[in-house]
Amino acid sequence: MTCIDNYKLRITFKNNEIKIFDISPYLDFPVYKELQNEALFKKAHVVNDTVTWNGEIDFDPDTLYLESKLTQ
Repeated sequence: MTCIDNYKLRITFKNNEIKIFDISPYLDFPVYKELQNEALFKKAHVVNDTVTWNGEIDFDPDTLYLESKLTQ
């Protein structure tokens, strides 16, 4: 998983698909509002098959996979 510009994540899934997940539509939800801080957003890391920040903010792995777009 790599943080890229404009609040997007490049994720390689276990099936070797590489997809882009855009978190910007979620940034107004209270649980994700802190991620508007780009420095915090860039601290994303993978724990237990999902992306997390500070061990408190995360996304459901199914959401990451289903809502991501395949890279070109």
